[in-house]
Amino acid sequence: MSIIKHDFEKMNITKIKQSKNNKKLTVITAYDALFSNLFSKSADMILVGDSLNMSFMGKSDTLDQMIYHTKAVCNGAKDAFVITDMPFATYINKDEELKNCARVYQETLASAVKIEGGEDKADIIKHLTSNAIAVMGHIGLMPQYVRSEGGYKVRGKNKQDEEQLIRDAIAVEKAGAFAIVIEGVKSDVAKKITEAVNIPTIGIGAGNETDGQVLVW
Repeated sequence: MSIIKHDFEKMNITKIKQSKNNKKLTVITAYDALFSNLFSKSADMILVGDSLNMSFMGKSDTLDQMIYHTKAVCNGAKDAFVITDMPFATYINKDEELKNCARVYQETLASAVKIEGGEDKADIIKHLTSNAIAVMGHIGLMPQYVRSEGGYKVRGKNKQDEEQLIRDAIAVEKAGAFAIVIEGVKSDVAKKITEAVNIPTIGIGAGNETDGQVLVW
């Protein structure tokens, strides 16, 4: 794997938002201190993705495992902007999610959490951001929704779905998210979503018209 280095600048919420239309953002996943240290000078943000236990153990992730790996990543990349992916069933309602995200903040040095969902999760995102929890949104193909949606499906194939995705992005932004991951969305639709919001969009399988890209390691 080739790592492309750039002039390192410690990121924060303000700088991430200011990158919109100014600078392409680089996000990479990491799960331990070794690789987070290697990536820390090459990426603007490091995501502790909730696919880690699926990849390593063939099972779904738990909050305890996400906290363990987030601690490791933060130890390896002390100056990095680290985002913890909140695992399935940890944000089923406002109070449960606030309790779980507060625990992530209390037990790790994570800078933010990531929540899957659009309009349906906007109230939960708002509840978190109103309580000093920084949130990255995630719309489009959402891995935690795969079982309910009948598999991995590319989004934005028709006008109705395109309009829903744009509404999702706007709702997530209004709820206070500082950025949005767009996964598995047709590139022309991802471009429209990117143009519809004032916060950066981070693509994964969504073309090159987003404000940044995720590399899943």
